[in-house]
Amino acid sequence: MKKFLMACMAVLVAQFGFAQLIDAPQPSPAAKIEQKVGLTDVTVEYSRPSMKGRAIYGDLVPYGRRWRTGANKNTIVTFSDDVKVGGKDLKAGSYAIFTEPGEAVWKVYFYSDTNNWGTPRNWDPSKVGAIVNGKVETMPMDIETFTMTIDDLHNNGATLGILWEKTYVAIPFEVPTDAKTTKSIDAVMNGPSGGDYYSAASYYFESGKDLNKAKEWIAKAVEMNPDAFWVQRRQSLILAKMGDKKGAIEAAKGSLAKAKAAGNADYVKMNEDSIKEWGGM
Repeated sequence: MKKFLMACMAVLVAQFGFAQLIDAPQPSPAAKIEQKVGLTDVTVEYSRPSMKGRAIYGDLVPYGRRWRTGANKNTIVTFSDDVKVGGKDLKAGSYAIFTEPGEAVWKVYFYSDTNNWGTPRNWDPSKVGAIVNGKVETMPMDIETFTMTIDDLHNNGATLGILWEKTYVAIPFEVPTDAKTTKSIDAVMNGPSGGDYYSAASYYFESGKDLNKAKEWIAKAVEMNPDAFWVQRRQSLILAKMGDKKGAIEAAKGSLAKAKAAGNADYVKMNEDSIKEWGGM
């Protein structure tokens, strides 16, 4: 009898384990939109319930009540830059999109806590990044499956769309393309930065390439970053490798003074050791 019971339990466990491995379609499958708008990355992750003969707005989704905007886990939108949604400022980051459908106008909430399953039990107004009103537009045909879009693309923005049944709600948003492009143009037109010169000189030094070019670039890096003791330290090493011990000692002493002022003991010791090695002490 004992062996029989154990055998029955083994069969049940095997059946249960097998059931856990079944892969079946979800009633509200997940979807993801990734869109570059101007120079800003925008991502929308959501689930897509279908009508299946049901009346949606004013019935399945009541008017005047906060809704998760889709199914399953919260609908989440992510902006890589600070943006404006419906004219309201919204910081870069990820937001759960909650909506309050109405017959003529929807309220759209961008909520910074994205870890809820559905609407939060305890709504925290401090987590609302922006509230936007979206006008309802009636479509001539039904959209069977809940759909979100990023459309009307232009350099400075786009429209986040919500479509289901015969309802379309649009939330326009603006991205900082002009500011980012202008900054990029200014940086390029103004020439390389001190960091660029330092990186180029370091690469040439480490790779055994043209040390005269490395010397030229590191001198520009020191000029553009006068307090950067690590930059002048690199200058001393390049000069020493070129055989200019006098110049190397002078550069190392400059780096040493700046490292002492910054309280960086590592660079103090490295410079002192090099100055001694090169005969400057």
